[in-house]
Amino acid sequence: MKITNVKTYLVEGVKYNWTLIKVETDSGLYGWGEATNWPGSPLIEAACQHVGQFIIGQDARRLDFIWTKLYRDMNWMGQAGPLLSAISAVDIALWDIKGKALGAPVYELLGGAYRKRIQLYANYWFIDGGHNADDYARQAREVVAQGFTALKFDPFAHVNYWYGEDLSDNNGLTEPQKQLAVDLVAAVAEAVGPDVSIAIETHAFLNGPTAVEMAHRLAALGFNCMWYEEPALPEYPDAIADIRRQIPLPVCVGERLHSRYMAQRILERQASDFLMPDITRCGGISEMRKIANLAEVYNVPVAPHNPNGPISTIASAHTMATIPNFFRQEFMLKDVPWRDGCLSHPLPVEDGYFVLPDRPGLGFDIDETVLQQHPGLRATPTNRAFYI
Repeated sequence: MKITNVKTYLVEGVKYNWTLIKVETDSGLYGWGEATNWPGSPLIEAACQHVGQFIIGQDARRLDFIWTKLYRDMNWMGQAGPLLSAISAVDIALWDIKGKALGAPVYELLGGAYRKRIQLYANYWFIDGGHNADDYARQAREVVAQGFTALKFDPFAHVNYWYGEDLSDNNGLTEPQKQLAVDLVAAVAEAVGPDVSIAIETHAFLNGPTAVEMAHRLAALGFNCMWYEEPALPEYPDAIADIRRQIPLPVCVGERLHSRYMAQRILERQASDFLMPDITRCGGISEMRKIANLAEVYNVPVAPHNPNGPISTIASAHTMATIPNFFRQEFMLKDVPWRDGCLSHPLPVEDGYFVLPDRPGLGFDIDETVLQQHPGLRATPTNRAFYI
């Protein structure tokens, strides 16, 4: 079963572009993969196009061989970034093809399901209002009404914390910014009640002392904290471990860990209570499964990062169905109206769960005409304070 063609689509998403690929074979079977990453999605698109040409003529059934060949042949490009996203997309598409060829869902090929209902937590639920307590509280109640028992948001609102507002200092947040973050979390916690978990996102933009200070100030609210996310960048695994020891909130990292080799540094230092690899960045289904197995050795639950397109959601769910240490999966609650419109079947989300189908492969096809109607934005970012 030879690979004959790889198509790449850059599609406008609600937060950033989706990068999707379609891998075609001489058998007539094809598979869909996703490499969504941001910022710089045109770089991801170009990497997918280059890697796509590299795999033409390969046997689509040799998943591990193709993964390893791509990683080792192109390893001079580094252990992260566009290359790993392109490998991720190829790997997901090849699993889709293999499942279709064998007439089985991907989760069956991965060893069978521990569960077919994948518990989700909501992200991007807060985009219909302003960055204020009333709007966040109102939308948080809407999340709970839809059956979700956990949600995530960044109470710091993507301010450029590290450099300061004038890019000349690194004193961290101003006191009004700190208090606003506390007020937002308090309002959301009151709105959803103690039975709903809240994950606090920081996007790794807090400096060390500020990360510790804000964790203590938020913990004093007594809310149901699922985790405190990315208190430092993955380049600083020892700093993350040190912050974890200093704060009363659980820590979660992993969205910027590309491959098991980067995840190992976090795990061996016991730097995180949860690990959140992203299937479109870490190497696809194959690598996410290996990262989950590695996390199991350290007794760490896995909660996949997933602010991406629909193939990422579907592929992550198949993978999470097959591991014992799954916790929750991220889900973009509010998305572009063509998300379900481009799929052969709407995403099966019911009462805060993704319900896995029994169809072969990933179980979904994509309408390419819908993708073509919504091309991704390629404009250069102009918000200098955010793109640090």
